[in-house]
Amino acid sequence: MRRRPDLSLVLVTDRTLAAGRSLEDVVRAAVRGGVTAVQLREKDCSTRQFLEIGRSVQEACRSLGVPFIVNDRADLALVLKADGIHIGQDDLPPRDARRLLGPDAVIGLSVETLEQALAAEAEDVDYLGISPIFATPTKPDTRGEWDLAGLSKLRRLTRRDLVAIGGINPENAGAVIEAGADGIAVVSAICAAADPERAARDLRKAVDGARTRGSR
Repeated sequence: MRRRPDLSLVLVTDRTLAAGRSLEDVVRAAVRGGVTAVQLREKDCSTRQFLEIGRSVQEACRSLGVPFIVNDRADLALVLKADGIHIGQDDLPPRDARRLLGPDAVIGLSVETLEQALAAEAEDVDYLGISPIFATPTKPDTRGEWDLAGLSKLRRLTRRDLVAIGGINPENAGAVIEAGADGIAVVSAICAAADPERAARDLRKAVDGARTRGSR
């Protein structure tokens, strides 16, 4: 049986938001603040650049003991010896990703509609990325927002692990967890923050606080 990864707070990278800082430095600061997994998502670089960046981020994740997940590219996930891959509806099908990466790989699948989420019940994935919860400039090509009501509805219909992304910040992160998410993923809330460690700490505090309230 695969070990469930801790996806309480996932950092999704975007070096264009990092104000000249290296992604490795942002990742290390974010993990110190409470990030539990890192997804490398760099849309505007060559394969060679992706590998160079990926090697430094992978080494940081390995030294810090957090999962390193590659977005979209199964070939690069294999080369970088990533812990897993996150795929979208138009990427490599989950069954092929599993066949390539093996039984122990972490595989996440983005879903933008309730229909996609329910169809994913038959797939061999470890979690669903619920995208986007709120409007966000980092995901401009989606079909609309889930919002908290949509997330709550999905929570009632599935036992899958749900990781919410899109417009999440310390002010609304607790509400997202209370609506049914098992974890949250953020891009700009950490990558663009003046202090990524503090930003991660504030987000993690909101997540953990919501869980504490829910357990009472």
